[in-house]
This record gives sequence, C-alpha cells and structure tokens, in this order.
Amino acid sequence: MQLKQITNFIESVAPLAFQESYDNAGLIIGEPDNEISGLLITLDVTEEILDEAISKNLNLIVCHHPIVFSGIKKLNGKNYIERCVAKAIKNDIAIYAAHTNLDSVFGGVNSKICEKLELQNCRILAPTPGFLKKLVTFVPIADAKKVRNVLFEAGAGHIGNYDSCSFNQDGNGTFRGNDQTNPYVGEKNQLHTEKETRIETIFPKHIQSKVIQALLQAHPYEEVAYDIYPLDNEYLQAGIGMIGELQEPVNEMDFLRTIKAVFNCEVVKHTQLLGKPISRVAVCGGSGSTYLSKAMAQKADIFISGDFKYHQFFDAENQIIIADIGHYESEQFTKEVFYELLTKKFPKFAVHLSALSTNPVNYLI
Repeated sequence: MQLKQITNFIESVAPLAFQESYDNAGLIIGEPDNEISGLLITLDVTEEILDEAISKNLNLIVCHHPIVFSGIKKLNGKNYIERCVAKAIKNDIAIYAAHTNLDSVFGGVNSKICEKLELQNCRILAPTPGFLKKLVTFVPIADAKKVRNVLFEAGAGHIGNYDSCSFNQDGNGTFRGNDQTNPYVGEKNQLHTEKETRIETIFPKHIQSKVIQALLQAHPYEEVAYDIYPLDNEYLQAGIGMIGELQEPVNEMDFLRTIKAVFNCEVVKHTQLLGKPISRVAVCGGSGSTYLSKAMAQKADIFISGDFKYHQFFDAENQIIIADIGHYESEQFTKEVFYELLTKKFPKFAVHLSALSTNPVNYLI
C-alpha cells in the first residue's frame, strides 16, 4: 500500500486545515509514493519506539505528537529529536503525525475521552472561529437543482445536523458576450436577459477548492459568476475540547475517583470541591488550561485536562473544579482512535499498537 493512501484517509477524517497555527501535523518523514508494509501507532516518537518499529519490520509510524515542531538546522545527534529523525531516515521509516487536527474533530481525541466517561449530548467546547464561508452563484432556473445538488455532494450546505442547506431566489441576470464567446444562451454582441436563481450556501474553508471545482464543472455558463464571503459564524463541527453531560449527577469525590480509575492516573490534581453534584463535564486532551474560561462560560461543573500551572488553579474562582490528570494520561486513548480508524478502513493491513509507554513523567507514590 502506498503511504499517501493512508495519509489521505487520516486527513479525510482530521483535515490538516484544522490544526493550530503552532502545530506541525502531517507527513514529517517519508515520500507519499513509498510502499508501506505495516505501521506502528504511538503517542510519541522516541528512540525506543523506532527500535520497536524496526524489530517488527514496520516502515511507518503514526503518532499524535509531531517529532518535529520547528525547523531542524543540524542533524548531529545532540538531542533525541535529531537522533530519532536520523534513525528514521537511515531505516527508511516514514513518520506521520495527526495532532491538534485530530483533537479538533468529532471522533477524535476528545470524543474518545467523552466515550470513556460515558458522556451524552457531546459538543465542541471551543468551536473554530472564522472557518466558514458563503458561496453565492447565479444559475439558469432550469439548471439550479442540478448545480445545488453538485455543491451539496462536494460538501457545501452543512449546518449542524442538517445538510443540503441553501437559500434560493429567482431574478433576472443580464450579460453580453463579445466575438470571442460561445454563449450558453443568447447571441454574441447582444445584451441578453436570463431568468436565473441566486443560490447561497455555506462551506468550511478547507474544502473551498473542491466546492469551486464542482461549481465550475456543473454550471452551464461559459463564464461562471460567483461570490465568496468570509463568515464570522462559529464552525460547530470542529474545535478544541468537548463538553457533555453525565447520565445522572454524581458526587464530586466519586467522580474524581472514576476519573482516576478510567485514566489509570497515579494522581489527580484538583481544585477545591464545591459541594454540589457533577452533571456537566468539559474535557480537553493535552494542555487545556487556555480553554478553562470556555468551560466556565458553558456552566461545566468540572474541567478535565492536563498541564495546569500553579496560579492557573486559582482561575477556577470556586465556580468549577479543575481536574489535572496529566498530559499523557489525557491523551493515552489517542492510540485507540488511530487503531479503530485504520483497522476499519484497511482491515487486511498490518496495523500495530505500540506496547511501550512514552510518558516521560514518573511519580513516586
């Protein structure tokens, strides 16, 4: 199987356009046309992980955290990043990372956390802003249905749980073609008036080229008139963190014990208990302190994440419980996300879960 078949599938689930600006998700090492005999799934890439891949004759590592976040100026083995990159290249092992883009989608990292905690009515905690655009085009009335359907098939017209969403208004369009034209209707050098439908629909910006290509192929006119507008609406289908509800309210300490057991935590750092049951739960895999205000604004009773600093615990203001379970602990089930996606798509391909823990943090109990 070619490497690009695997990476294209992952990116169809977690588009690279969804990654945060600081991130470096995607193909880190390797060429898209390379043949892949098997892959190893891990959270992090370490020298031990590479040794595991080599011992199992696997030439692709699919990871959550990119081994390279910023540019490498030298490869002289002075740190684990340089050593890992050199070893991967020397042993012809490709490395692919799906990081904040996998955090940001339904079915990704935070969805898996919600699943483990048996949360219901889950939604994105911090939807991606500035991600929607509106397409407006003008089509002869007789062709409007066909063009609309093609746009919907390309991915336009989704609003929440609804699809095929558009606004349509009939009116009159005018145009005059010169000697170089071949008009679909009307004559050269003559002003023509055509009854047209104005079609408006929205789409996420990462599929813009696909939507425009579909429009140009389906539209009957020689020159297609269309407008694209940026929207300030939140894109509710992607973003960081998730929030959901428990089936029934749970005592605070009982729920903290549940968290400790589910995530197999050595320790759970938390703020003062508030003396009320836990019903609404916000989660964010990895370093989620930035999104505490989002959890508070949506009236979450508890926010589960990792990497809170000392002074950030004060930001709870006795309005919410912060439960810091650790970075690795909050993202450990990402390997399951990868495994379920890849084995379902490629049931006969060699997909292996790493047997190693890459957590660099140890606890003295």
